[in-house]
Amino acid sequence: MIKIKKNITAASLLKDCENVFQAAAPKIKSISKSNLKETPVFTIKGKYTQRGWTEWTQGFQYGCSILQYDATNEKEFLDIGRNNTLNNMAHHISHVGVHDHGFNNVSTYGNLLRLMNEGRIPHNEWEKNFYELALKITGAVQASRWMSLPGNLGYITSFNGKHSLFSDTIRSCRALAVSHQLGHVLMSEQDERVNLLQRLLQHAETTARYNVYFGKGRDTYDISGRVVHESIFNPADGAYRCPSSQQGYSPFSTWTRGQAWILVGYPEQVEFIETLPEKELAKILPGVYKNKKEVIDRFLEVADATAEFYIEQTPTDGIPYWDTGAPGLSKMGNYLDKPADPFNAHEPVDSSAAAIAAQGLIRLGQYYINKKQLEKGNRYLSAGLTTAKSLFQEPYLSTDKNHQGLLLHSVYHRPNNWDHIPKGQKVPNGEACMWGDYHLMELALLISRMGSNKPYYKFFL
Repeated sequence: MIKIKKNITAASLLKDCENVFQAAAPKIKSISKSNLKETPVFTIKGKYTQRGWTEWTQGFQYGCSILQYDATNEKEFLDIGRNNTLNNMAHHISHVGVHDHGFNNVSTYGNLLRLMNEGRIPHNEWEKNFYELALKITGAVQASRWMSLPGNLGYITSFNGKHSLFSDTIRSCRALAVSHQLGHVLMSEQDERVNLLQRLLQHAETTARYNVYFGKGRDTYDISGRVVHESIFNPADGAYRCPSSQQGYSPFSTWTRGQAWILVGYPEQVEFIETLPEKELAKILPGVYKNKKEVIDRFLEVADATAEFYIEQTPTDGIPYWDTGAPGLSKMGNYLDKPADPFNAHEPVDSSAAAIAAQGLIRLGQYYINKKQLEKGNRYLSAGLTTAKSLFQEPYLSTDKNHQGLLLHSVYHRPNNWDHIPKGQKVPNGEACMWGDYHLMELALLISRMGSNKPYYKFFL
């Protein structure tokens, strides 16, 4: 269980955040000069390499440069991020084969538009229109990957096909939200105008209902806050078939990065939905939900359950092992009562899951604090900051300029044995991944803005 530092504050981590961006600078430059022919995914012996599955990490690569500029005002990094977005990201906008539009395109076009709206980069109407058009289209393309279910439900299908609902996608629904805010719709057959906000809400409810557990006896392994990576449906009639997992140990354990996507996805969507007028939601409600309050209450139910599970099922420093049911954990004694050990001989940790989950805990905590629910809010905020404190220092923060990775001890696909195991070790460790680096920087940016009373970092307009 996480040993929450009750007196920790965002301001107390400002120096740690500076250290993150100081460490990131030479790594971003090194990757930029590598002239990789394929999208970098994870490191092997300290060098970024490609691993074909889907093209979902390039936006994180260039997004890191944009976040670096955001934090430091060093134009060199803005140029890297902006020029590469222009030259290399167009095909991600129209990619009909993946569910990852929010990962790739909100991290690039979205961050650039945000910086312009904040006055952090010079206003240029055509450049702004370019970013907005990219974000409009990416949301519509993402929404086109649709599987309708009975009861006015449905979901954005994963790259596996119509039968597959991934937990990851709720975080990628950023694309739907921004596209909707920009006034866009998906034009479908017979000129049907598909409301993107409605699809977001349908997808979110379907994910909550099938991928998240609430301890209500749904099946033998129904533990409150547990998350399954994938749900399988019958494409012929939309009937739910079974839980599944692509990257976790089993469908009946919790792959911690999958849970982290849920834990960050719902709180930041609560932040977004809070900004919407009731009349805007009324256009598509009733449907899945009756009113705005019901939407927010449901999203908070998911966020609370997964936050509590994460706090209880994670070692004291806030860094989880890659799956809560990984078989080697049984050989590690009371592993939840001490800090995670990335160099153990049984199961790898996943620092990238911690970086994602920490942001979710912070956003959830800040939401409750803003609503004057201080006990719950301070618990979640402090848990997130405690986890961030662990990530912002060794052995997780990489200060070696010769190592291209920023956040060490992450894993990509343990079941497929894709991750590098150093000589003399028995499990993967010492390597980084592009989503881990990006989310560590995003976490540091969020905390640094909070700690220095700068505008709150958010994805939406």
